[in-house]
Amino acid sequence: MERNRVGIVGAGVSGLAACKHVLDKGFSPVVFEADGSIGGVWAHTLESTRLQAPTTAFRFSDMAWPKRVTETYPSHHKVMEYIRSYACKFQLLKYIKFNSQVLGVEYLGATEGEIMSWEQWSGNGTAFGTGKDGGWRITVKDLKEVGNTQVFQVDFLILCIGRHSGTPNIPEFSANGPELFKGKILHSLDYSYMDNVAHFVKGKHVTIVGSGKSAFDIAAEVAKVNGAAQPCTIIYRTKHWLVHKSSIWGVDLSYFYLNRISQLLLHKPGEGFLRYMLATALSPLRWAISKVIETYFKWCIPLQKHGMVPDYSFSFAMSSCSIAMLPEGFYNRVDDGSIILKKSKAFNFSNDGIILQDRNETIKSDIVILATGFRGDQKLRDIFTANWCRKIAAGSPDTASPLYRECIHPRIPQLAIVGYSESLTNIYASERMANWVAHFLAGGFKLPSVTCMEKSVAEWAKYKNIYNGKYFRRSCISTVNIWLNDLLCQDIGCNPKRKKGFLAEWFQPYGPADYASLH
Repeated sequence: MERNRVGIVGAGVSGLAACKHVLDKGFSPVVFEADGSIGGVWAHTLESTRLQAPTTAFRFSDMAWPKRVTETYPSHHKVMEYIRSYACKFQLLKYIKFNSQVLGVEYLGATEGEIMSWEQWSGNGTAFGTGKDGGWRITVKDLKEVGNTQVFQVDFLILCIGRHSGTPNIPEFSANGPELFKGKILHSLDYSYMDNVAHFVKGKHVTIVGSGKSAFDIAAEVAKVNGAAQPCTIIYRTKHWLVHKSSIWGVDLSYFYLNRISQLLLHKPGEGFLRYMLATALSPLRWAISKVIETYFKWCIPLQKHGMVPDYSFSFAMSSCSIAMLPEGFYNRVDDGSIILKKSKAFNFSNDGIILQDRNETIKSDIVILATGFRGDQKLRDIFTANWCRKIAAGSPDTASPLYRECIHPRIPQLAIVGYSESLTNIYASERMANWVAHFLAGGFKLPSVTCMEKSVAEWAKYKNIYNGKYFRRSCISTVNIWLNDLLCQDIGCNPKRKKGFLAEWFQPYGPADYASLH
């Protein structure tokens, strides 16, 4: 492996999984991490953050949670302990360059014109291509030493930069924007890095913009500090399925959405005519399951009372990764007046707060926190130096990121992207992709032609448009994770059926532990 140098950008769960699996195949990677620690988004999050999925679903395939962790949804502190234990168990830390911010990556070797003319990825369908000069130049800034910038060169690059950090999504204002506001404005990313948030928000009028997990978590934290005497306001546009647990009447939701039998209820990319007809015939059952689950949560959670019933189905929430866990006691805080919910399609700023345009109402504010998500697509584009890579890496506003097997761009050679596509438990999806990439690096298989890969990408894009709707750019694969994993298994030459027995294979939920032997 004289020339087979592997670089990995990011030491979150995806980067750690990539590092571990690449090591398993005999490579010695170098991992660039801008932070001073591993863990990615888990290293800097809200104090109240807990796991969004059961520990059986959020884990590495080859390392279970310690028995001392008995909670179904542990705190982020325990998640970080688990992640550190994984890194230590497999001795990953020595391969990581901390405080090393990647400023840009540039492909060396073939020109854009030559690459676009290739019929095979990287020239011959293999990980390291044909050209002796091919590879990636990585420009890295040392955040601990001012002015120290280094350049590294690798033969294969794995980007594990995620979607939920780095580039905040800031709303645009045609008039009366943030410059008018005399208080403090920050993004949820900035809030998550603060050490003493209780002191920061205490006694202040806090307004939070957003309706996702971060918005609700921040509101719960602020309400805990200020109570009804100084209520926190959430301004939201879209209502989402935020629920208090992942089961109904004691039956885990994974039995409805994450086993093989559930895969028959929806159309899948490249499924063929017979499976297509079966999914069409079973669509009423999928609808009925969704309605039963929606009824249960509307009965358990005061969604109707507070006007928070989403306008889309629960099945849509599952397939588009638009579901999250409620902070404990959230609606109790709403009932006692500590949290105020305000729906508005548009807002702008005044000197002392936010004006809800469609309500003709002003919300007095000292602090405005924008829990408006991240621009994962822009973050991916910005890491490339060459314009041609920037243009194609993340797709267009009308398309999802065009990744074959959700991690290889058909037109960008000697590079994989792991952890960009979302799932209900990203660690599960990312590790399977990392394992697939490691087999590819070791020569376990060749990629099909560029034309075949682009055809597959188009089939997956069609699926995402149907089942993810306006959230298609998240590239959510949650309810087709088994289908994707089957394809990954077939590529590396292993049996995709991981259960013992017919009933278990079809009815038991699939999860990370089922793939523990794929190394």
